[in-house]
Amino acid sequence: MKKTFYALGLALASLTANAQNIDKIITKDYVDHLIKTLSSDDMQGRRTFTPGIDKAASFIEKEFAAIGLKPLDGEKGYRQTFYKYQLKPLSAKVTIDGQAIAEENILVYGNRVESVSFDQTNGDGWIKLDESKDFMSQFRTLARSGKRQLVLVDMKFLDAFKRVKGMIGRETVVDEADLKNAKSPATVFVLDKESASSFQVELKNTVSKMPLFNVAGMIPGKSKAKELVVFSGHYDHMGIVKPVEGDSIMNGADDDASGTSAVVALAKYYKKLNKNERTLIFVAFTAEEIGGYGSRYFSEKLNPDDVVAMFNIEMIGKDSKFGKNTAFITGYDKSDFGKILQKNLEGTEFTFHPDPYKDQNLFYRSDNATLAALGVPAHTISTDQIDIDKLYHTVKDEYSSLDVENILSTIKAIAKSAVSIISGADTPTRIPKLKQ
Repeated sequence: MKKTFYALGLALASLTANAQNIDKIITKDYVDHLIKTLSSDDMQGRRTFTPGIDKAASFIEKEFAAIGLKPLDGEKGYRQTFYKYQLKPLSAKVTIDGQAIAEENILVYGNRVESVSFDQTNGDGWIKLDESKDFMSQFRTLARSGKRQLVLVDMKFLDAFKRVKGMIGRETVVDEADLKNAKSPATVFVLDKESASSFQVELKNTVSKMPLFNVAGMIPGKSKAKELVVFSGHYDHMGIVKPVEGDSIMNGADDDASGTSAVVALAKYYKKLNKNERTLIFVAFTAEEIGGYGSRYFSEKLNPDDVVAMFNIEMIGKDSKFGKNTAFITGYDKSDFGKILQKNLEGTEFTFHPDPYKDQNLFYRSDNATLAALGVPAHTISTDQIDIDKLYHTVKDEYSSLDVENILSTIKAIAKSAVSIISGADTPTRIPKLKQ
């Protein structure tokens, strides 16, 4: 009996010590510093391929160095660099029945090569949008068609046409294989034309080879070093846009400076704790907002069978719909990842819940998706009330809109709930692989 009480006392003392450690290591001042820096105007909205994202990457690198993380195997530093090709529209010329169409009446979607031209003899012809149906549903169907096609749009759809034209066309990111695709599609929408006996389309883009970079570091494991646990968030956002009430910078404080700050804070905590039997990887992904290129590249460099679990953290800046001290986990029912986390939080006031927004398909919309598709128990943890979040992807997603106490409680809950996974005591069940 004395031995039992002694063991219990040691366990309680260990829990108390860890609780004290976490409060000293993951402090409000520290998390404030991380989020304020990443979401500051100085970072220019952290858009991919801009000086702002380079500045953000440098800041995360310095934090990883101060913590004492090691670069990933095979990397000389914390930047995991790869390349894509950036296409920017140069010109779009359309002639219908000998008449040149004004540029403002042309909307191009899907052109992924340097230049393409087609007409009624070598393309897929022309169609006219059905006026009895809505613009967006028809646009999406045609955009996925893979055709080189001219689409005539009635003036009834003027507002929708302008809105979509304003949303797309800034730039496209492609691989080298896309550039060499002789059958690359291009859907060209033309406003205020009824028919086209003959037409000619000529599209040109400028092409630039551009670097992208994840920022990643690790804490090598001890007895189970070949088994990996990944903590991730994306540090890119939307950059500078047309001013809204005088503000043109999309700071991305919640999306996803909050998640990236959590990754850095967790790295600091686990490095101080120094109790991980499994190897821990901490990665800030690039290019989530333009196609998830960062997480895809990262996943390709790993053997998915070596990855035991992935904690992807996205938008934890406000209370979840379940109230204070709560968060939800996407794909909760696809593995026992969530149950393990909740078990480790017994006796605390924090609870994890299944994703309440299944209709949004969040599980396959974030940076966990690539590894999850390969069978890894890779889940996203979030608190965002996405169905009513009016600040999402706006210039008002700023530090002042965040609840830092909520962020702190979520980070600490993740730190505590992951303990049995990083120690090797628990291994989440695998997720069924998506069919290729």
